[in-house]
Amino acid sequence: MGNLPHFKLFIDGRRTEGASTQVMTSENPATGQGWATFACAAPEDVDRAVAAAKRALDDPLWRDLSATARGKLLYRLADLVAENASRLAELETTDSGKLLAETAAQTGYVADYYRYFAGLADKVEGTVLPIDKPDMHVFTTREPIGVVAAIVPWNAQMFLTATKLGPALAAGCAVILKASEIAPAPMLEFARLIDEAGFPPGVVSVITGDAENCAIPLTRHPDVDRIAFTGGPETARHVVRNSAENFAVTSLELGGKSPILVFEDADLDGAANGLIAGNFGASGQSCVAGTRGLVHRPVLDALIERIEEKSRAIQVGDPLHGDTHVGPLCTQAQVRKIQETLAAARGQGAVIRFGGDTADRLGNYMNPTLVQCNSPETETLKVEMFGPVMSLLPFDTEEEAISLANATPYGLGSGVFTQNLARAHRVSKRIRAGICWVNTYRAISPIAPFGGFNQSGYGREAGVEAVLDYTRTKTTWISTAQEPMANPFVMR
Repeated sequence: MGNLPHFKLFIDGRRTEGASTQVMTSENPATGQGWATFACAAPEDVDRAVAAAKRALDDPLWRDLSATARGKLLYRLADLVAENASRLAELETTDSGKLLAETAAQTGYVADYYRYFAGLADKVEGTVLPIDKPDMHVFTTREPIGVVAAIVPWNAQMFLTATKLGPALAAGCAVILKASEIAPAPMLEFARLIDEAGFPPGVVSVITGDAENCAIPLTRHPDVDRIAFTGGPETARHVVRNSAENFAVTSLELGGKSPILVFEDADLDGAANGLIAGNFGASGQSCVAGTRGLVHRPVLDALIERIEEKSRAIQVGDPLHGDTHVGPLCTQAQVRKIQETLAAARGQGAVIRFGGDTADRLGNYMNPTLVQCNSPETETLKVEMFGPVMSLLPFDTEEEAISLANATPYGLGSGVFTQNLARAHRVSKRIRAGICWVNTYRAISPIAPFGGFNQSGYGREAGVEAVLDYTRTKTTWISTAQEPMANPFVMR
């Protein structure tokens, strides 16, 4: 273990070990072997990071920096992310098992998120109010909300970091970025770029560690003003409870069981590709995975044939290889959960059309799987498995399709495949989800808000308003009266 790469925490502009000297080993999901070690934060480290953030907010180097200058720092960070995309992508693939082809493309595109928010930094404006008192000049300004705790999971971590860090820095906040203790290497390496870009010490700290010693002390810290969390609903409930200690403004992005509706007039090749993208893309480890495929009964058999034909060409293998389509799952626990859920589905009468087994190789591999369901109560239609499992259920009418799509406590992504423009508008409007893709799936942009309804969370990341979510509105009243205040006991 002594020869493995080691990643330190980044607090107050310095790379450091944790106060407890606890070190964890990260396993490569493709081999099941330890490949790196990383320092873990203790509560004292959380205190140090928050204290550094508070100091940064009061330091003229950051406090008095113009919004335009903040934007230039973000532009510099964007350039550094683009220049180091290959290195960051290789680390993410080795640490989490995501395909190198996807991590490289995604990390390169993440640079555009920082550029987008850089451009918004000096577009945050106040308003002069047409107040009803003629001797008053009243205006609003937007100020940084303060210290931000940004909590990011191991999947799509460069993207999910950019959607939090970009707007927070554009708004002038200071951020403690908490990386998942599962596969944190790319985020701890990313800290080097923060330093190189020229952000003052304490503006961004990057830490990782377990819930008890890191996440809980961070989310309930009395000096944290804003929490941005991406993860699972159960953890989110703890985050919300912790935020009761500091009344931090909180946003949650929690994933779900997204529906993909395929109507009889759809282009079936396009629909098959959309379902494959929504279920086997990223090895199914996506918060917007379209794991509830709802198909118009007349085209169900034809669609399954196309999916089966296209899936024969899927290559399962080493995520570092360019010809691999599906890599390993990040943890062995995901493999076990999928196997248990598939067993329950079989017991409910579902048919496994292909897959359903683990790949014959070392690591956390699960073969792409298609489940044909005969009931909306089938377990694979209800459980978020975070793996390459597609479930299809037939419907007979448009109304039934909408009802099935909305029969979930979640509401993040959704998809509609139809060549009928009226139907596309009609159905997408009625699906209760924060995102609806029509005749495509898994498209993202810094320009487009990202977030869900119901148990998929609240708040939006990306888009113009994202920066405003990291500000507070201040109202300033200036008396223009020539005479002093009148009766001090009567409210103006």
